[in-house]
Parts: sequence; C-alpha cells; structure tokens
Amino acid sequence: MIQYKSGRAILTRFYFRGVKIPRQGLISSGHDFFSTTTTKTPPIIDRFLPQNRNLKYKLIFISSFAVSGVILYNTNQSFHDTVRHGYFTIKRIGVVTVATIRCFYLYGKVLRFSNFTDESAKQAALSKTHKKAALITLRALEKNGGIYIKLGQHISAMSYLLPPEWTRTMIPLQDNCPESDYEEINNLFIEDLGFPIDELFEHFDRKPAGVASLAQVHIGFLKKTGEKVAVKCQHPSLKEFVPIDILMTQTVFKLMLNIFPEYPLTWLGEELQESIYVELDFNNEAKNAMKTASYFKKFTKQTALRIPQVKSSNKRILIMEYIGGHRLDDLEYLKKNNISRSQVSSCLSHIFNNMIFTPEVGVHCDPHGGNLAIRSSMPNPLNPHNFEIVLYDHGLYRNITQQMRRDYAKFWLAMFNHDLEGMRIHSKNFAGITDRQFPILCAAITGRDFKHALSGDVASARSSNEVDTMTNALINEGKIADLVTLLSSLPRVVLLILKTNDLTRHLDESLQNPLGPERTFLIMATYCAKTVYYEDIENNNKKTKKFGIYWFIGEFKAIWKYYRVIEKLYFYDLIMIFRNFFIYDKSSV
Repeated sequence: MIQYKSGRAILTRFYFRGVKIPRQGLISSGHDFFSTTTTKTPPIIDRFLPQNRNLKYKLIFISSFAVSGVILYNTNQSFHDTVRHGYFTIKRIGVVTVATIRCFYLYGKVLRFSNFTDESAKQAALSKTHKKAALITLRALEKNGGIYIKLGQHISAMSYLLPPEWTRTMIPLQDNCPESDYEEINNLFIEDLGFPIDELFEHFDRKPAGVASLAQVHIGFLKKTGEKVAVKCQHPSLKEFVPIDILMTQTVFKLMLNIFPEYPLTWLGEELQESIYVELDFNNEAKNAMKTASYFKKFTKQTALRIPQVKSSNKRILIMEYIGGHRLDDLEYLKKNNISRSQVSSCLSHIFNNMIFTPEVGVHCDPHGGNLAIRSSMPNPLNPHNFEIVLYDHGLYRNITQQMRRDYAKFWLAMFNHDLEGMRIHSKNFAGITDRQFPILCAAITGRDFKHALSGDVASARSSNEVDTMTNALINEGKIADLVTLLSSLPRVVLLILKTNDLTRHLDESLQNPLGPERTFLIMATYCAKTVYYEDIENNNKKTKKFGIYWFIGEFKAIWKYYRVIEKLYFYDLIMIFRNFFIYDKSSV
C-alpha cells in the first residue's frame, strides 16, 4: 500500500494547480505520480526526471532549468532580446488591459447600474467618472509612452468632441513626454548611420532641447562646418513596440464600440494606424519640409513663414538648420519686440488657408502651439514684417481633392452670404452628411453654437456664454453622441480640416487679436472666392467658344463674383487702418 508524504502531497497540488484530488482517485485512474508504475503517460516534466521521482531531484531539475535560463539570458544576445521583448510586451499589454477594465467598470457603474433622482445628479456623477477615468488613462499612457503619448495628445486637442474632464487631464502630455537617454541615442546613430555621435558633431548637447511623443531634438554643431543644427532623433523603443501598441489601441476602441455603441471611436484607431508609419519615416518629413519651403517662398510677404532647411535625412535621424523662437501665445515677447498681434493672426490665416485651398500643396496635419514659433527679425524686401513664423514637424501632410476643395469653398461662401440652403447642399457634397447631421457639422467646422453657425454669424468673437451653451448642448442635451457618430462617418481628410480649423482658431484666440476674428474670416473668404473663380473660368472655357460673346459674359460674371468678396476685405482693411491710427496704440495690435 502506497503511503503519501507531505512533500509529495504538495507537489501533487502543484501539478493539479491547487485542485485537491483524493488519493483513491489517483490510484484508480492510473495517475499515482509517485508510484513506479503508471497506466497512463505521466506529466511532461516526469519524462526528464530520474525514475525514482524523488522530490529532491525534481527541485534540482527546476533549479538547473532556471540557472540555464539566466546564463542564456546573459550570454546569448538573441535569447536575451526575445525574453526582454516578451516581458515588456506583456507588461505594456497589462498596463492597457488593467486601465481599460478599470475605466469600463467606472462607466458601467454609473451608466448601467445607478439610479439617479434627476438629470443633474446623473451629470454630476458622470463628471466625476470622467475625471477618474481620465486620470487612470493618463497614468497608463505615461507609463507606456511612445504612440500612447501621441494618442493622449489627440485626445487633449479634441475639445469639440470629448468632455472637458478628459481633454484638460491630457494637456500635460503636450509638453511632458518621456525622453530617451544619451546612450540610446548614440546607439541609434551607430545602428542607422554606422558611426557614433562624436564622429559627426564637434559638440552635441546630451540634454534634448525638446521632447515629443515620437522623437526628441538635440542641439549640435557640425564638425565639417561648425554650423549649429537641430538633430531630430526618433525614440529607439518605438521600432520594437509600435505594431503591438497599434493593435492594442484598436482593440480598446472596438471594445468601447461593443459596450458603448453610441460612442464610435474606432476611426481614431484607424487614423492612428494610417498615419503613424508615415510619421516614423523622417525621409517623408524631409520631402514635405523642402516642398513646402519652396512653395511658400512666393508668399513670404503674406505669411512671414520660415521653415528650417533640411541638412540630411535618415529614416530615424533628421538634421536641420537650427531656428529658435518663442511660442506664438507669448504675449510678453510680442509686446517687448513691438510685434503686431493682428499681423501675426493675419499671417497664420494666410498660411493655412493657402494650404487648404491651393491644389497640390498639402496641408500640415498638426499645427498646434508646440509646432509653431515666432521670432523677431529685421524687415526686408521679401518679408516686410518685423517677425518670422517658424513651422516645425512636417512629418504628416494630407492632400485635399480638387472637388472637395471647391465644395468646401462654396460652403463657406454660402455661410458668409447667410445662404442656409447653399450651406446644406455644399456640406453634403464635401462631407457626405445627412440633414440631421448638418447642424452638428456646421457647429464643428465653425467652432460656434448652433444659432451662430446656422445663421452665418461666425465673424464675431465667441463669448463665454456661447461656449457654455455649446458645452451644455453637447454634454447635457445628448448632442455629443450625435457628434461622435458624425465624426466616425466623415472622410478622413474632412477630419483633418476640422482639426486644423480648431487648432488655428485656438491660436488666434490665444493671440487676443484686438481686431477680432472678422478679418481672419475675410481672408479665408478671399481664398474661397479664388477657388470658385478658377472653377468658373474652367467651366466657362469648356462650355463656350473662346472669345465669343457668351465667353465674355461668363468671364465677366466670374470676375464680378470674385471681386465682390475681395472688395470687402479691402474696405475692411481701410477701416481698420483708420480706426487703429486714431483709437489704438500701434503696439497693442
């Protein structure tokens, strides 16, 4: 009769993962693991152990296996990298999984299982939940870094879409991004270029001048020329984890869609997947920067735009001319250098409207405050302004189709003319929306409440009451679900236009332009009018015989439509010059 020993009982529980099985059951089923004869195949580990199966030998085997693993990890680079990658992959997945479960639990508790006496109590509880979930998500994004920081930056910019508790909580990710250390950057140079940093640079600041979600910028002096340059280095860890990170973000958004179908955000994961690999190849950024700089040389008088010259590019390392500057919303710097805020606002409007409404130029996808700078300069024949606007980060551009550009221009002209039916027709053409979605699209494009957007009264400044009205409509009246559904169905390039409008509008408001947004909208109107003018000329040439009577009539109509808009801007500028001369101190504008 076989007797059980305490050690054997412990090991039995180990084999059966804590499930207690009676001794009698083991024998009758042929699974007495401590007998020298068995009727069935023993566990795999027993095949490698001595036949007496003494516990001591089992422990020796396990210890030897562990020691061998440690030795392999420290001596075999391939094994080391595989284990390390597996560990960090599981860790990153765990961070996202835990954060997702916690957030879903919080929202489920409020939305599915709580009974509220009135709507205000529900909104108060939901606001607290938004804040808790946003903080949980923020900590997870900071812990994983990389494209998760990029995702958080997207969330912080979506003030037109997400509750303020979410967007405000993510704001620190715009400036506080984790940096890669000098050793990692040096290894990046060796791996990608074949030589260390000190072979190329006479001096290289080990501390980065700026850190973003995908890269960081160091200041260096080239050995050959002694020129001061900005060196953009991609975070080395991105190469290893981007595929799994994208998969995880898409999985989270799909889970959200199943649990909260009224908030479809899967488009955000798709947009991230579509853009991230383009941004991670700095050769694309070099091409975009050179193309944009070449095009805007002709428009320096209107834009005061300066783009750093590319010195050399590699997939993960980009060396550019160093051009420093201050934030556009640094009002003290503007005042100290006698830079007109209204002129800066005008230049910004010319830059981005030129991009949107000019064929084959391409639109900068991320014109937030960190990618724009301003610096004082001496006026010259090419740039009559006493400042330059510097535009960084050209990693991602999008092109708008000619027909979409034309329909979008007609939408704005219809809005300026208070033509509601025209707005409805042209918005359907460029965005593919329904009648129900039309008011929400107008509000999203203009950043105004429904009353101002639908009436065409968008040139006046937004008041705090209007912002509160819009927030109340989105959060308390359930319009946010309609807005999210709309954004999920829009063409991706229209989402880009919405984002560009929102960011440039925010920059304009940050400048506290004393002339208000009216001149900005009039500048946009001139670009819209020019776009429609070229279409009218093109159609007239197709429909009529050149230099015939009908051709002249068509030409006259097209020119008349165009100059009706241009003259508004001309007379507005005359009025502003007169008013500023007699009323405003020039340094204030």
